[in-house]
Amino acid sequence: MMFHLNLQKMAYTTEIIRAEPMVFNKTSEDEFIVSNTVPIALQSLKNDCIIPNFAKDNESTISHAEFIEAVMETVAHVFPNEAILEPAIRVSHPIRGRVPEAMGKPARALSEHEKTMYYERMAFSIEIPSIHDGIAGNELSLTVGGVRAYNLENLYSRKSLERFKVFIGFKNHVCTNFCVSTDGFLGDLRVSKTHEIVENTFQLLTDFNVVRVLDDLRHLNQYDLYERQFAQVIGKMKMYQFLPKAQQKKIAAVMLGDSQISTMVKAYYQDENFKVDDYGRISLFDFYNLATGANKSSYIDSFLDRTVSMLDLSLDLMRGIQSPGASWYVQ
Repeated sequence: MMFHLNLQKMAYTTEIIRAEPMVFNKTSEDEFIVSNTVPIALQSLKNDCIIPNFAKDNESTISHAEFIEAVMETVAHVFPNEAILEPAIRVSHPIRGRVPEAMGKPARALSEHEKTMYYERMAFSIEIPSIHDGIAGNELSLTVGGVRAYNLENLYSRKSLERFKVFIGFKNHVCTNFCVSTDGFLGDLRVSKTHEIVENTFQLLTDFNVVRVLDDLRHLNQYDLYERQFAQVIGKMKMYQFLPKAQQKKIAAVMLGDSQISTMVKAYYQDENFKVDDYGRISLFDFYNLATGANKSSYIDSFLDRTVSMLDLSLDLMRGIQSPGASWYVQ
């Protein structure tokens, strides 16, 4: 199969710097999510973690390492002439066990070879730094990644289609925030084999419209919120969860929790990169980065969905500024 991505169409907005092809010699920055996560190396996932099975038929799940390697393989095929960094991986919710020979032993007496462990949730990102652009002094580089959460599977049943999330978007190097759009996100990828991950990821990457996403982000930087408008938006973001369901379906969703919205308010005054200026203004691009920055405290399984929703909300605000009444949040 021939793999090809037409990069020529992005030339008028994106500076393409050619580098050595497929250079997996440097790791992507790993602080794209914090919350309760810890960084881990791919080799540790492969060598130190067991692979959960489906209980009723003892069939193996697709491991975190297999998922990451399937996406890495696809990225290398789609971007054969680009610099590609090693994946940054973060995990959470360790599930601990023991070998049968250690039955009855106190936990403190277990030897290392008697312990077993796997991580319930895992997120990773693969940066492609040779495809990048700049917006408002922020360098953005193309990034591909995914999320796997075993808590979304019924491991007590028989083997069934397993759930994954895959994305392509841009990472802001100022803050390591992700910029992910709806059309760069597979939020409910269900597969039974790793080759299906490769096929679906290939389709996502080759269909991704780099120009449109960069232009959306650039347009956000052209519109401002004043303090009164920002306060109104924050208030309505907190109101959203209490709206009737029928009304919620008609407006841009807010998936951040109250604590994360409060983090946005704090950053509005204190963040060195995206805080309000001396004239009481904040661009929608800065607003979006405040939201994605606050989202770093999310659990892995909801992290990407919330990231995508915050871009949708920011674009909704832009439409509301362009056409008064078009957005419920800035009426």
